[in-house]
Order: sequence, then C-alpha cells, then structure tokens
Amino acid sequence: MTDTLVLAELDGRPEIFYSLQGEGVSQGLPSVFVRLSGCNLQCHWCDTEYTWNWIGTPYAHAKDRPDHAAKHDRASVQCRRTPDEVAALVAQWPCRNIVFTGGEPLLQQAGLEQVARRLRSDDAEYEVEVETNGTLLPSMDLDKSVTRYNVSPKLSHSRMPAAARLIPEVIRYFVESPKATFKFVCADDADAGEIREFQRAFRVEGRRILLMPEATDSLTLEKRREPLFELCKLRGWRYTDRLHVAIFGRRRGV
Repeated sequence: MTDTLVLAELDGRPEIFYSLQGEGVSQGLPSVFVRLSGCNLQCHWCDTEYTWNWIGTPYAHAKDRPDHAAKHDRASVQCRRTPDEVAALVAQWPCRNIVFTGGEPLLQQAGLEQVARRLRSDDAEYEVEVETNGTLLPSMDLDKSVTRYNVSPKLSHSRMPAAARLIPEVIRYFVESPKATFKFVCADDADAGEIREFQRAFRVEGRRILLMPEATDSLTLEKRREPLFELCKLRGWRYTDRLHVAIFGRRRGV
C-alpha cells in the first residue's frame, strides 16, 4: 500500500531541500530535509506555523495582530507526493542523511517508512533522523528505519495544555530508546525549572538533554545564547544553537 505524503509547499514545490542540520546532536551535518505538513500541537511561538495554522482554524499564534491573523491558505502551503516521488527528490543530492521534520512527521509515519525503505534499497548508507514533539509512538516498522530521534517536548510557554504535550507512555518510550535525545526550546529560568522537573520525572540523563534558545531572529538568538550556555554548564545539559536563524533569519528552504 502506498501512503501519499502531505508536505509543506514552497514556491510551488515540496519543501524538500539540501542544507546543514542546524540544531541538535547532529548540528552541522549535511542533510536533506523533508518538511511534512500537519501537526497535533499548535504552539504559540511555532516557527513553522504554516504547517498547521490555516484559514478557518481557531488557533492563536504569536504573529496574530488585530489587523492581521497569521493564518495561511492551506492550498498554497501544502501539497501531496507519493513515497516514490519523495524518495526521488531526496536522492537528487549527494547526501545520505535525511531529516523528516514538520509539523509533526509521526502523523504520517507509514509513508515515511516507505520513503526510508526505498532509499535504502538503492543505498544502505542512508541515515534517517526524525524530529518529533514526542507525543506519538513510532511504529515498529518505522523505528527499524530510524537512526536518530530529535525529540522536542513542549513547555508551558507553548500555551498547549500539559495533557496534550506530555504523554508519559510516549516519553518513556523515547527515554528507553538509545536513538533519542531531548531538545527543549528555552527562553528563561522558568523554562529551566520545567526542564529539571521533566528530567527528574522521567529519569533522563543530563547528556541527553539539549537546550536551544527560543528565537526566530538573530538579535534574540544573540541575547539568549549566553544564559543558556551557562545554564548547561551548571546542570550538565548540552547546548544547541539555531544555525539557520543565525545565518538566514526567517528564510525557508535553506
């Protein structure tokens, strides 16, 4: 069975592009990104809100103003491709690290598993990263294809209720997986307190916790780097930057 994948669209094409991984444990690694459309969370500060904040939906976002709702025409920011078509687009670049991102990729994991299988049937060297909000369990079939999970649990500043963003059985699954690390978008000391509680509650090793500044522009990123740097030293956590924000700002497809 072929599962058609719903992808973000950019300039009339699927948002599939060759770049460097800008975040997480594989930061700096040449990678092909496949951006999926659709998410089961609607974080207030989301920097890819075009994957879920469509005209007609009731969600609020930080970009909303009285004279401008930050909502998108779904037909203009979303497209569909088969796993074969996605695999062919990925294979055009001389790169063997693929990153499934979103939105929330695990909403479409059957199709992702097919993409991974098709790529590896041609070249067994392909590695697969999945960026996920940590609320959905991977299937056994997909897990066999995944090299790394970049799990990004959401904190209270996302304005999502805890019952929606923290699913204990799913978090425990990723804690038990040697493939997973936990990346937190962090702005201040209050966020650090939540992260410490998460670490205690789920018994996560400090070396598997990464702090990343909440920032969508270079000035905010610069302001928040040093405090998080020091916090990581204090708590035994890891720091990850946002290379794409530092270099490209809000540009997509880079």
